[in-house]
Amino acid sequence: MSQLFSPYQLGGLSLANRIVIPPMCQYSAQDGNATDWHTIHLGQLALSGAGLLIIEATAVEPDGRISPADLGLWSDENEAALGKVLDSVRRWSEMPIAIQLAHAGRKASTDKPWKGGGQLGPENGGWQVHAPSAIGFETYPRPPRALTSDDIARLVEAFAEAARRSVRLGIAAIELHGAHGYLMHQFLSPLSNKREDEFGGSFENRMRFPLQVLDAVKAVVPAGYPVGFRISGTDWVEGGWDIDQSIAFAQESKARGADFIHVSSGGLSAAQTIPVGPSYQVPLARAVKEATGLPTIAVGLITEAEQAEAIIGTGEADMVGIARGILYDPRWPWHAAAALGASVKAAPQYLRSQPRRFSKLFG
Repeated sequence: MSQLFSPYQLGGLSLANRIVIPPMCQYSAQDGNATDWHTIHLGQLALSGAGLLIIEATAVEPDGRISPADLGLWSDENEAALGKVLDSVRRWSEMPIAIQLAHAGRKASTDKPWKGGGQLGPENGGWQVHAPSAIGFETYPRPPRALTSDDIARLVEAFAEAARRSVRLGIAAIELHGAHGYLMHQFLSPLSNKREDEFGGSFENRMRFPLQVLDAVKAVVPAGYPVGFRISGTDWVEGGWDIDQSIAFAQESKARGADFIHVSSGGLSAAQTIPVGPSYQVPLARAVKEATGLPTIAVGLITEAEQAEAIIGTGEADMVGIARGILYDPRWPWHAAAALGASVKAAPQYLRSQPRRFSKLFG
């Protein structure tokens, strides 16, 4: 039996298999509101046969968006727009849908990637960005303003309110974005956090804001509702956030009730040197899993069925994230199941597409 296609229990959520579609920003929202593009995008992914689909980074306040076209969940209008999309997708798919709640911090207020991705000023639809410290991302010209303690308390509540909205929308799980150089990662890394109050300096202080967010979100979701973190296992910069700190953070998160860890890397500094190659981030996920026992999602150029099967089969991670690869091939789980002799659930409208040589593909 394929381990990749074996069922998995994530907190109170049952997954049909170990394939996760990670959050992937679409830069196609209007004032934080989901649009028809999200219906098309999430709809096709929800018919892919994966075990779990995670909605893209969704800002908890307008200033937390990476770009003006980012998805948000700070208002009733945002909630209603996303609800309309989810109602449409769920009419045709039973796949569990999670969401990633996020704040971009000093990496906010940028243009869409296909328009260069540069930092936007107020005159171009941008805004003043904020961060743990007044230290800007290296390639952006405008520095952030340091958050006050009152700002931090307000943001903790903003995450909690977005979690309440997520529960009302019937979203199956929440992933808190602590990776890729965004706000919670900025608090965690000593490269971007130079504060001298209770939110900076020591490792315990640098963890404080993300852990307060976790506590606040756990307090407003039902018992058994999965909540976890996406983290960067390392900054890939000397003197920055590293795997040992990641393990310690995951251990503390587990003690506070976190249900999973989704391990990526990088994104905090332009000085990063990343040894990119197939499965290049999987050792980070393995290290966290071995040290903490937390359910772990591995990512990083996982493109082949046998590669994903080996990651699960050897216990390197509990789930694998297929992101850009599934945009390129939206039926990746179908093709993986065929290669591994497994079966996958397909919409009845597509049952006639089953190749004769894979007669048991659609179980």
